[in-house]
Amino acid sequence: MKKLDVRLLRMVKHSKGQFISVTVIVAVALCIYILFSITSINIQNAVDHYYSTTNMNDMVIELMRVPQVAVDDLKSIQGISAVQGRVSVDVPLQVADKDEKVNIRVVSLPKNGGIINKLYTVAGIRAELGDDNVILLEQFANARNIKIDEIITPYINGRTHDLKVSGIAASSEYIYVMENDQSLLPALDKFGVAYVTEAFAQSVFGYKGSFNEVLIKVDDQSNIEDIIDLLEKKLDKYGLKRITKLEDQLSNNVLVQKIDGIEMMSSVLPVMFLMVAAIIISIMLSRIVNNDRMAIGVLKALGYGNLSVLSHYTKYAMAIGLAGSVTGITGGVLLSKPMSEVFVSFFNIPLSGIQIEYSYILNAIILTSLFCVGSGLFGARGILRIMPADSMRPEAPKTGKRILLERITFLWRYVPFSWKMVIRNIFRNKRRFAFLVLGLALAYGINVVPLYMTHSMVSMFELQYGEYQKMDYTVNFAQPLNKGIITDLSRLIEAKKIEPRLEYPFELANGWRKKSVSIIGVPQQTAFYKFEDKDNNLVKLPDKGIFITEAIAKLLNVKEGEEIVVKSFLPGKEDVSLRVTSIVKQYLGANAYMNIETMQALLLDKQMITGVSVASEDNLKEKLKDVKNISAVSSIGDIKQSFVDYLDTMNLAIGFYMLFGGILGFALIYNATIISISERTMEFAALRIMGFDKKDIYGMISKENSLTALIAIIVGIPLGASMINGMSESFSSEMITFPAALSPKFFLQAAVATIIFVIIAQLATLKKIYNLNFIDALKSRIS
Repeated sequence: MKKLDVRLLRMVKHSKGQFISVTVIVAVALCIYILFSITSINIQNAVDHYYSTTNMNDMVIELMRVPQVAVDDLKSIQGISAVQGRVSVDVPLQVADKDEKVNIRVVSLPKNGGIINKLYTVAGIRAELGDDNVILLEQFANARNIKIDEIITPYINGRTHDLKVSGIAASSEYIYVMENDQSLLPALDKFGVAYVTEAFAQSVFGYKGSFNEVLIKVDDQSNIEDIIDLLEKKLDKYGLKRITKLEDQLSNNVLVQKIDGIEMMSSVLPVMFLMVAAIIISIMLSRIVNNDRMAIGVLKALGYGNLSVLSHYTKYAMAIGLAGSVTGITGGVLLSKPMSEVFVSFFNIPLSGIQIEYSYILNAIILTSLFCVGSGLFGARGILRIMPADSMRPEAPKTGKRILLERITFLWRYVPFSWKMVIRNIFRNKRRFAFLVLGLALAYGINVVPLYMTHSMVSMFELQYGEYQKMDYTVNFAQPLNKGIITDLSRLIEAKKIEPRLEYPFELANGWRKKSVSIIGVPQQTAFYKFEDKDNNLVKLPDKGIFITEAIAKLLNVKEGEEIVVKSFLPGKEDVSLRVTSIVKQYLGANAYMNIETMQALLLDKQMITGVSVASEDNLKEKLKDVKNISAVSSIGDIKQSFVDYLDTMNLAIGFYMLFGGILGFALIYNATIISISERTMEFAALRIMGFDKKDIYGMISKENSLTALIAIIVGIPLGASMINGMSESFSSEMITFPAALSPKFFLQAAVATIIFVIIAQLATLKKIYNLNFIDALKSRIS
């Protein structure tokens, strides 16, 4: 081993505390990168394999009613490889607790089980499915602990049907189980899917020889838009409601967002950690070079060139990178399997195998090398200025001058002596102070983001179901009914208010941009819906015109005051141009809103409604469970309970993210304090002679760190705000829009968390102060 390498090992041993703390940061950065990168690719591979195995549909067509003959005729369209009709209807399920509301989606299966969206059998199904049998979706069966051969009882058109569970299966169509796009969270025990025979479904729902949904597989995804245009023309007369491509299907949409979120974490967090590690390495090496000034001069006098000495000190940074890389990459690879298994288990995807992409490991090594070598060269650049002869003499002290605050005499005279020393030391090392502030500001920002995510979820929920929608229940009809049904309902239930609602799918178009959405019609003076524009102004539904949400406006590239075309899927209904009178906020789902009377007159039929909104203290779920033509009763109370249950899981995730921020804050303050103590040993020894005890000296260092943390928090507030805006923009989609509202609450909470980690780091250096030998420091200026 070369002499310089032996010396390098001594350097590492001498500063092992700092070395380990920075190595941990690098290791965590690479562990996050490898872990989430491999996990995302494994989930994506599992999804692709699952879709391929089950022959997942490329689109789903919803209609009023389409005969078998018309479905078979679709096979003649060029580009379509397979077609399959089915009946799909949501109905209530009878459960032991009468106050509990559970819905299931009854879906028909062809005799042969179908060639599209084939089920992935988990248990049972040894014989052909009978009309009194049912196959349950695995997630629902597990959530309610339903076993094979048990009986479930759905309410269908006012009648109960006892069905025997003959099988439990998973479906690629329901990887992420949500009832609709208005659902904030999956409620696996409140909503499930039951697969029945085609004959049974057509009989009980009145679809003899016909269907209300069609599944389509295409040969070439690039031709899918042309195929959709042909399908719209062919199926218009059958009451076409909407055509949903795979990319827009609820489960797939959520899954893609989750994978995108994992990929974003794998790229953003590691870079932040490595930036902080680079800052610390640069400061550490700068201090080491300054302390080794005489030793460096001796090395140069012995014949070592600038490059040799510079590479020697840069190897210190490379050693940190090497140790961090080995630890982080190993940890990431080892954790990738259980992490992948957790994710695929959560999404209920059969795992096709763990794949380790070695390109990610190579990327991690390259990334670490760039940061560590770059910071090492930057921190050790002072070597180039050291001349052998000059290094034998003590370095000339820097020219002293008054700092800016000293010139403000009427303020400076009131500053205590210890604080004067703190402020002067900061101004003596302005660049280091700036780096520390930047690093701590990043740590603060990392603490802010998870707190914002929690706050935004709570805020989103409270606004959606407390401000924008104020009903207690929403009742959906199995088919459109006359408005007079409200009178009949008022006799069945005790309600403070019942309001008609008309919800129907249409295609909104602005030039070549188009999107299928549900338009909701409500009374102009609605008591249950509140609309706010993007400037937080209350707006009321106009006599004519349409409100669209921010997500739709962005997708269609339309502004307030412009016109969009509303294309109807109903036979005999012409397209209508409507002016966008306002772009309104909606955090869950993407809808358009109209005056119900205008919507009835222009787009549908007068007096038609598809449901009602109700304010009532009555148990509507129990009272309306046997009522014919009611397909679903949704309670805001149930949604609230699901959200409360979800918050427990979210709090664990917040703790996980805040730990990352804490590691950064701890490492920064710990290393900065150790460096400060090493550099100022002579100064502290002089203070001891002047009568200061070790507690006073420790207090001065604490004040310096406190001031650094305070300024870092102030700098971190706008930095955190920009990170929040970036997160809000990245995670917002058609299904969910994160509010970018900045609350002082989570900024304050992040500040408290940052201060706690700073205090912990400060306490970790206490032993270093009390073990300082001040007498030795006075004997020699070279430690």
